[in-house]
Amino acid sequence: MKISPHKHQQIRLKNGLITLALLCLLGALAWLSTRYHAETDITANAGNSLSQASQKLLESLPDKIQLTAYIKKDPSLRSQIAQLVARYKRHKADLALTFIDPDSDLKKTRELNIDAAGVIIVEYQGRSEKLNFIDESSLTNALLQLANADERWVTFLSGHGERSPDGIANFDLGQFGKDLDRRKIKAQAINLATMPDIPGNSALLVLTAPAVPLLAGELDLVKRYIRQGGNLLLLTDPGNHHLDAIEQLLGLRQLPGTLVDSKSKLYGINDPSFVLASDYLPHPITQGFQTITVYPVTAALEISDETDFQPAELLKSAAQSWTETGPIAGKIAFDADGDEKQGPLAFAYALIRPSTSSGQILSINSGQPLRRAQDRPEQRIVVVGDGDFLSNAYIGNVGNLDMGLRMINWLIHDDRFIDIPAKIATDKSLQLSQISVAVIGFSFLVVIPLLLMGTGFYIWRKRKQR
Repeated sequence: MKISPHKHQQIRLKNGLITLALLCLLGALAWLSTRYHAETDITANAGNSLSQASQKLLESLPDKIQLTAYIKKDPSLRSQIAQLVARYKRHKADLALTFIDPDSDLKKTRELNIDAAGVIIVEYQGRSEKLNFIDESSLTNALLQLANADERWVTFLSGHGERSPDGIANFDLGQFGKDLDRRKIKAQAINLATMPDIPGNSALLVLTAPAVPLLAGELDLVKRYIRQGGNLLLLTDPGNHHLDAIEQLLGLRQLPGTLVDSKSKLYGINDPSFVLASDYLPHPITQGFQTITVYPVTAALEISDETDFQPAELLKSAAQSWTETGPIAGKIAFDADGDEKQGPLAFAYALIRPSTSSGQILSINSGQPLRRAQDRPEQRIVVVGDGDFLSNAYIGNVGNLDMGLRMINWLIHDDRFIDIPAKIATDKSLQLSQISVAVIGFSFLVVIPLLLMGTGFYIWRKRKQR
C-alpha cells in the first residue's frame, strides 16, 4: 500500500504533537517535583521515617536547632548522618547541620575533648548536648533533654551480686547501660551498705535478682522508697527469693518452678525454658509494639487481690506453657497432679497508684535537690520474672532492647517517647535460598534472552509479511 505525501505529512504532524505533549508533560512533572514533596517508605522497619513521637517533639520546639558534626572527611559516615538529619528537616525547616573536620580546628577539638571517633553537638536555646552515637532515639532524646533541661537518673542497686549497668560479663547489663546513656538517661550504681539513702536525683530504682540477701537495713530503705512513691523496676529469676519481701509489699508472688514454653520450638529454639512473647496485652509500654521478645529462664508471677496498686498484666506466656517444677532436661511434660500450673501465665506486671500528697522526702543525697512524692504524677512499678532478657548475652535478640527502653521510658514518665524505636536496619542485606538464586539466575541468563529473541523474530516476520 502506497502512502501519499499528504498522509506522510499528517503522520509526521501527529508524531510531532505527541512528542511535544510528552515533553510538556515531563516538564510539568519536573516543575511540580520542585514545588511538592511525596515519598513512601518501603523499608521493613520504617527505617527511613521518623516515628510519630519524634515528629510531635519537633512540632513543640519553636526555635532553631543547630547540629555540628565534628567528623573526619569520611563520605560514608557523613552521608549516614546527613540522611538521618534529613528526616528531621522534613518536619522542621529551621534545623541546620554543619560538618567540621576536627583536624581543621585543633583548638576547638581540644576544648570539646573530641576523640578520634568524633562527636555531634546538638544546640537549642543556648544549651547543648554532646552525642558520641547518633540514631533517631538518641537524637530525639537529646532534643528532649534540651527542651526540658532536666537530667534523668536511673539508680541500680549493687553490692549483692546484682547485674551491673556497666559490667561486661554475659549476665551483666553493660550494653543496656550504654544504650541508656546514648539516649541521655544516666545510670548510677549504689551500695546501700555504704550510703545512707537512695539518691534524691533518682527517677527510678532498679533491682536485678541479687545473688545474696539484702541486709535488714537495706530492705527497710527500699521499702520506704516504695511507700513514699518511688518508681521501681524489679527483675527476678526462678527460685530467687531474696526479693520476696519487696514482692509481698507490691502484692506479688513468684509461682514455683520455671516457666517453659513448647511454642519456642516453632522458632528454632530447642530449649523450652526460653519463653517468647509476640502477642502483647494492651498497655502504654506495649502500644504499637509488634516485635518478638525472648525471655530465657523465666518465673511466672501472681498478683494478690489485696494489693494497694492497680495492676496490669504486661507479658504473658502462650497457652502451651506451664511452670515446670522438675529438672528441665530430656523430655518434660505438664504434671496436672502437682504444683505446676498450665499457661497462659503472666510473667510481667505493671503497677500504678496515685502519688501520696504527704510531702515526705523520698531520699537524701548531699548536693542534690530533694525529691518529694507529690512531684510525681503517679507511682509506676514494673516487675519481670526474668533478669536475663536485658543482659549482654540476650539484649540483641529481636525486640529485647526496644522492650527494655519502653519500660524505662514509661517508668521515668517519658511517655511521649515510649514508641521511639531503637532502629536497626533489618533490610540492608537480602538473604535468598539456593532455589531462589537458581530461579533468578536462570531467568536472567536464559528466559529473558529467549523472550527478547522471540519477540524480535515475531516482529521481523510480521513486517516481512506486509
